[in-house]
Amino acid sequence: MPHGEDDPKLVAEGELALARMALHSGALTHAARHIGSALAAAPALPEAHETLAQLAARAGDSVLELFPIVGDVPVGTAVAHAHLVAAQRPTTAFDLLIDATHAVPGAPWAAVAWLEDDEFPRRWNADELAARFMRLSGALPEPVDPGLRPALEPYLRLARHAVAAHPQAPLLLGAASGIARRFGCLGEAIDWAGRAAGHAPSLLTEMWLGYALRAAGRVDEAVAAWQRALRHDPQNLALHTDLAEILARAGRLREALGWIDRALTINPVDEWAYPTGCVLRFLHDSDVAHLVALSDHLRVHPGNQHGHTMLARACRQRRWLGRLPGGDDAVSDFLRQVLASNTLAVGGTAAITALEVPSAMLTLERTVPGLALTVTQAPEPDIRKPRRPDGMRLWEYDGMVARPAVAAPGAAAVDAVGALASASWPHPVAAHDIAARLAGTALDDLLGLLAHPPIQPIDSPAPADPGIWIRTVQVWACLGILHHAGDEAWPTSQRRRVLVEIAFGVEDWAAEAALFALVTAAWVDPSVRTDVAALVGDRLGDALAVSRRRAVSIAWSLARLALVTPELDDATLRSARALLDAPDPAGTGRPPAASGLLRRVRLPRWLSWRR
Repeated sequence: MPHGEDDPKLVAEGELALARMALHSGALTHAARHIGSALAAAPALPEAHETLAQLAARAGDSVLELFPIVGDVPVGTAVAHAHLVAAQRPTTAFDLLIDATHAVPGAPWAAVAWLEDDEFPRRWNADELAARFMRLSGALPEPVDPGLRPALEPYLRLARHAVAAHPQAPLLLGAASGIARRFGCLGEAIDWAGRAAGHAPSLLTEMWLGYALRAAGRVDEAVAAWQRALRHDPQNLALHTDLAEILARAGRLREALGWIDRALTINPVDEWAYPTGCVLRFLHDSDVAHLVALSDHLRVHPGNQHGHTMLARACRQRRWLGRLPGGDDAVSDFLRQVLASNTLAVGGTAAITALEVPSAMLTLERTVPGLALTVTQAPEPDIRKPRRPDGMRLWEYDGMVARPAVAAPGAAAVDAVGALASASWPHPVAAHDIAARLAGTALDDLLGLLAHPPIQPIDSPAPADPGIWIRTVQVWACLGILHHAGDEAWPTSQRRRVLVEIAFGVEDWAAEAALFALVTAAWVDPSVRTDVAALVGDRLGDALAVSRRRAVSIAWSLARLALVTPELDDATLRSARALLDAPDPAGTGRPPAASGLLRRVRLPRWLSWRR
């Protein structure tokens, strides 16, 4: 059971008890304040409305002075004022409820008798009511979440009453269609908008019809409606953008690009068309330069919310752009298979033909405690050595067993990274901005997190890929390093030096994380792009060279990172695509190995597994 202070009804009842005491003593201002608080907590509570009526009877004509609509008004005060004036000034009352819904969309502000009365809309001029419906639509999510529906459905009933009261009013029909659409009542939405467009074809009525048809999945009809709308306003670039987006979602990308090209001919930097154009071109040719251009545009125009939405939408669930990929090594494959088959247990024996990266081995140790593991060999070039003489040794080896070579992080650093540890982000620049919270974390602690990642919190969701937690910690630690001593000039900065040393250090998931931080720096700062592109090319080239002699499990991830690197040279891009596009002769289910570039004697495989 919730505590009393967490239960809205109990909170409201407590406020009403105080209001009645104040009423009894004649302290009407205090009573009004407590009634407003009660309505804010439980807007539909009958006792709150009864007590408001008692206050109105005591205060008489001066009651509205107790609920002034001046300056920054508490929502409960606004709602109380609305109820008091509903009979005489319904427009004011409805405006105040709409304001309350904008402020707190999930509260049942509209669950009141005066708004539910089917005669209420008949007291309005149809166009005035339509204007309120348009403003109300901006307060309603699309679609309305089932959990919010009981609180918001009075508005849908009001729309129905309004259509019944004004069946021939085009603006009202169209605006009511927008409300019905948000509730998923698509038959009514299409009918009302169709009647509106039939009575008075215009930009607005055809747009409403197109939106209703789009929601119903009737793409060709929606496109036709919007084309008719454009006859009324041929230079409406937002509508050009809507046409492009609906066609793109229908898989008609060439048509979509045609509409965007027309819009950009009119205004090359239109706030709607430009972001959508960047994303559609990325979808057309997979060139990340389009998304980087959009990111650069948003740096100059940070208020373009459509642009932010489109960039996040394009990056969502794409490896490294919006989420962390899982490991491509044999250990990760094995653990995914075991978890999927629900055969995971403590102990047992297992063997692999070749040593895997230390973070993968740590994941195995934590996931299968007590496992007796045999590693057959560490083929050359030795995975236990850094890839450059100046590469960082985050681990040292006792034979085949890796041990951290850096000190463990402090508790504050563990907590700081744990608070950010998500395997997804809106886009690389957003990830950079989120990681700014780690700017004050000591460099030694951030390095310690790479080799001593904390145990996954017991109350966090269990991932399908057991290695994703360690990979997540490493990514955010490296993004934290990217913020270390941020005022230093990039070429000689400590943050660049450390990230490069990790990327070319002992082969590991941490090298991927460091390279991602470098790529993120290039997204954020155009002046470092040439340098970062060269580093990415060198690291991928080294992985491909080593792959001709032994397996390099991080090679595919490095290739994916290359594809999201700004201003990467064409030769490196071709190498990355060749690696990712080649067939998989071993049938491992992993990303394919390019036979011409990557001569793998045999991918490390599990030879035995016994509980």
